[in-house]
Amino acid sequence: MREEIGWSRELLGRVREEMHVGIVGQERLVDGLLMAVLAGGHALIEGVPGLAKTRAVNLLARMCGAAFRRLQFTPDMLPADIVGTQVYNQAAARFETRRGPVFASFVLADEINRAPAKVQSALLEAMQERQVTIGEETHRLPEPFFVFATQNPIEQEGTYPLPEAQVDRFFVKLVVDYPAPQEEEGIVRMVIAETRLPEVRQVLDPARILALQAAARSVYVEERIVRYARDLVLATRRPELFGVGLQGLIEYGASPRGSICLALGARARALLDGRDAVVPEDVKAVALDVLRHRVFLTYYARAEGVRPEAVVASILEKVKVP
Repeated sequence: MREEIGWSRELLGRVREEMHVGIVGQERLVDGLLMAVLAGGHALIEGVPGLAKTRAVNLLARMCGAAFRRLQFTPDMLPADIVGTQVYNQAAARFETRRGPVFASFVLADEINRAPAKVQSALLEAMQERQVTIGEETHRLPEPFFVFATQNPIEQEGTYPLPEAQVDRFFVKLVVDYPAPQEEEGIVRMVIAETRLPEVRQVLDPARILALQAAARSVYVEERIVRYARDLVLATRRPELFGVGLQGLIEYGASPRGSICLALGARARALLDGRDAVVPEDVKAVALDVLRHRVFLTYYARAEGVRPEAVVASILEKVKVP
């Protein structure tokens, strides 16, 4: 077990190092992406344009040596543009399946909130079931399979809010903020010296990714940690049980998927730090990214400018740490 943890920590350290060949700063974004990979989940990345969201996913896919497809979502997109379709072969007198770009290990759904409901529905099956249906045939997607979706929070024209069911399928929601002044200087120096995306070494491959996921599943989670994750999620539904003054602010709390993702995320965080057991600080470290998109606020809360991040912070402050 210790050898497995040591091997994983060394490998993940090399991935982090290689990511910063093409990215300055953004440590939380890099760790969030790696956490999603270790847990086998999907990531929703939100931030204004120009914060290296697409660049980070592109670099990660290249160093993993896995099939990568970038989908630019637009309002006129059709489900067949993602999953594929059946084309009639006149010479053979039969329909043949043409697979779409979703048949890749790393799928970057750029500006995902620009696609209409039918497209989101097609992507939902791929995210949850790891399969797609084309005509009367069901096709399995490759292993591993990840969807990294980006969205711009300030642009509203020509966008469609993501269905709550689909939002819940994202393991984490990563919010990317502006870089620090010194980091921005480094970004400018890096980009003006580039002619193309920097070359990165292939550190991982699909087999190693699956091995890292197995190592994450072997990280020990005590019963008290499971109860703590449950209490955090329960507090999003019934905050009065924990003395959290959020009455009238929460419309719907997180589903049991929130508790599951907290435990999985804590395991991934422990492995990133080279530990073979989860501690409560791991749960607290991932709680914001796991819960911010699973807490739905009332109209009153939104009108008053309350943010889900503030709600999660209040819950973390009040719920007793085991």
